Amino acid sequence: MTLVEAIVAVGISSIALAALAAFCFYSARSFAAIGNYVDLDNTSRKAVDLMTKEIRQTGALVYYQPNVLTFTNYDDHTSLQYTYDPIGRTLTRVKDAISTVLLTGCDSLEFHMYQRTPQAATNSFYAATDAAQCKLIDMQWRCSRSLLGKNANSETVQTALVVLRN
Repeated sequence: MTLVEAIVAVGISSIALAALAAFCFYSARSFAAIGNYVDLDNTSRKAVDLMTKEIRQTGALVYYQPNVLTFTNYDDHTSLQYTYDPIGRTLTRVKDAISTVLLTGCDSLEFHMYQRTPQAATNSFYAATDAAQCKLIDMQWRCSRSLLGKNANSETVQTALVVLRN
């Protein structure tokens, strides 16, 4: 084997190894992004399920802001509150003065309140002007996490309409 053959073999081998390393890095990053997305989606679904279940059991909405909901008569003796903190990017549930963080990494969250009566010939509802008129809550949020320092395709959007039973 001559020196020229050895240099050509090393060159071809290094190109092949560089391509293999790039493929492994790309694959690992894709798998991490998928795992991150699945975790975000599961967390959001659990939050929607819990909030839907609890809001339906409340007696009435007593305080409303686009990022705060406060209900009475939950579990026949306690109030229930959901608060979104845009600076901390968290959605917090407060029941019996015990705070539980439901969502982290929440980029935006809005609550809207509506009456139960639908508008004619549409899928929309009439907006409630105060908390006493509210019979329908619309929740919308978007969460994301960074992956290797970037917000790379790891966000989830949730929306739900919840009817107050009482």
